[in-house]
Amino acid sequence: MIHPTLSRRASARARVLPRTLGTATALVLAGPSLATDAPSATELAPVVVTAPMQDRPLTVVTDPKAPRQPVPASDGADLLRSIPGFSTIRKGGSNGDPVLRGMSGSRLGILMDGGQMAGGCPSRMDPPTAYIAPENYDRVTVIKGPETVIDGPGNSAGVVRFDRDFSRYAAPGYTVDASVLGGSRGRNDQNLDLRAGAPTGYLGVAANHTHSQDYADGAGHRVHSRYDRWNVDTTVGWTPTDDTRLELAVGKGNGQSAYAFSSMDGSQFLRESVGLTLVQQQLTRHWDKLEAQAYTHYADHVMDNTTLRQPDPASMMPMAMASNVARRTDGGRIAGTWRWDDALGLVAGLDGSGSTHTARLGGAPGSMNDYRLLPRLRDARTGDVGAFGELRWRFAPHQRVVSGARIDRAQARGYQLTLPSGTGSMGSGMGRSMAAKVAADRSSTLPSGFVRYERDLTTMPATFYAGIGHVERFPDYWELFGRQVDTSVASFRRLQPERTTQLDIGLQYHDTRMKAWVSGYAGVVQDFILVHYPASAMGTGTASNVQARIAGGEAGVSYAFDAHWSGDATLSTAWGENRSEHRPLPQMPPLEARFGLTYARDAWSVGTLWRVVTAQHRVAVGEGNIVGQDLGPSGGFGVLSLNGSYRLGEHLTLSAGIDNLLDKTYAEHLNAAPAALAGYVNTVRVNEPGRTAWMKIAISP
Repeated sequence: MIHPTLSRRASARARVLPRTLGTATALVLAGPSLATDAPSATELAPVVVTAPMQDRPLTVVTDPKAPRQPVPASDGADLLRSIPGFSTIRKGGSNGDPVLRGMSGSRLGILMDGGQMAGGCPSRMDPPTAYIAPENYDRVTVIKGPETVIDGPGNSAGVVRFDRDFSRYAAPGYTVDASVLGGSRGRNDQNLDLRAGAPTGYLGVAANHTHSQDYADGAGHRVHSRYDRWNVDTTVGWTPTDDTRLELAVGKGNGQSAYAFSSMDGSQFLRESVGLTLVQQQLTRHWDKLEAQAYTHYADHVMDNTTLRQPDPASMMPMAMASNVARRTDGGRIAGTWRWDDALGLVAGLDGSGSTHTARLGGAPGSMNDYRLLPRLRDARTGDVGAFGELRWRFAPHQRVVSGARIDRAQARGYQLTLPSGTGSMGSGMGRSMAAKVAADRSSTLPSGFVRYERDLTTMPATFYAGIGHVERFPDYWELFGRQVDTSVASFRRLQPERTTQLDIGLQYHDTRMKAWVSGYAGVVQDFILVHYPASAMGTGTASNVQARIAGGEAGVSYAFDAHWSGDATLSTAWGENRSEHRPLPQMPPLEARFGLTYARDAWSVGTLWRVVTAQHRVAVGEGNIVGQDLGPSGGFGVLSLNGSYRLGEHLTLSAGIDNLLDKTYAEHLNAAPAALAGYVNTVRVNEPGRTAWMKIAISP
């Protein structure tokens, strides 16, 4: 239970942090040494990122601090949707759910400094990326497909890692990385990353605040979408030698977000994180590194209909209500790296995590049924323990094999499962709540593995690769206990693990003027977990297993026409078929292309981004995933945006942009159906923002 005094103090901190951050960042940016710095003759012109390119087979690495378009990300999902192959299930202004190649939820692993973060809302109002402030990290790495085994279990779609990079200081010193952003409709962000250290250790403090009011779509209709959040992360490291690092990281954050798709908003996104990491290098001649990590992530999420809106007497929720869910995830990992010259490398180890979920439902603060005064009821516990090994072997001068295998023991226990007095499960929410509550357990042993062949071509600067991977994924919390599924004992025991076998093939090309890549995939998913949504709000959905096929791919090219002009283009597509029901697999994004053109000279650059999305007619209305369902066919659209940047000094950069320059009214295909909110125009899908202007000034080391 959150004590009222602590709640008031947390609210006060949330109000003070933006002002403190803004003042500190402004002072840093206004330093006299920066104001007089002239750009070096060899300094490259700053360029706004519009579509990060694939760096090596199936891998994209991007800098989350770099200026980017659309308007720099407010959360992790916002940043990911700029990467080809990613989409976002939109719900409003923030906290969308990331989708990679048409796959979402636990099929896509999200790691924060190596630890798993899981939200608590049974309707996925708070996906893991809702708790991530991208600019607090140094590097975002995406690995597409089932082509790695070292980052946890069940990642059939891929893995996303948000990482900070700390190393030993050779001499005492410090660095500052800070930015402020302002934009349309009250958008304002402040980010500050301070680091200092000496050979014996280091200290880092990263803090951010982001805020926006309701936006308007291209037709001028206001969308219930405002948000406000803050995060502070502190890292302390001990480095007695060049080969030893012991690090403690502690973080906290909170925020609010209005949702156009729901009868409730997110009024609290409290995050508390603690992690301890030990890295020891050069242990023996071939034992290159030992890494050990332990972490705990706690998410305390509140949904209500009073903080960011007023209860609508004409709605299905006319009274003031609040739902409070919490999830604590504890985990750890130990891994060793061995190298034999440059030909053979092995990473092997153990990892595991366990989480406990609690919930309580009551009235607004101050009411007779104040939710904060009610006990938290434990409803689920999940866990996994796995062993893994990944080998990289260069068996010829230009040829490599990368392979890996892991075995997991996954388990789940439900404490509030229904056992109706009659046969079968109750068909309505009221019936479910009146049914007897019982506990049940289940567990599975799940193997996974992959092998990939890579060859550097001798006739051109290119690398060909082909790989096949197999992943078995245990049903996650939302598929077993979520709001959209049947939570009876029979359903809990009947839902089978998902088994994905996928072929990936592609080509990477990189010379002095052009960087290009193409990748394709095709897979078979046995026992694909499909969510059937209820026909009415009072009904109960179900999760069942079907047989499915998936296919698709991405391609991209960037080319320097001359010393000043450059262009880039990317293409992504995803396809899925439900072979059991002989219909399309739901929640598949349409074909999407992006075209960019940039002119850069000396200290400045200007660019344009044209995003084109085709219509999507392959739908399965009423079916979907744990986040959303197909609402019907969607039309295509094209969005034109402009950007520019200017280097004010050696460390100071100004960037700006206008997103949706032509003020187009459009909505993404992957979308949550808007709720009928008083004072807002109801649409089939949550519409995207209209014309949006923004400006960002940043200092970097």
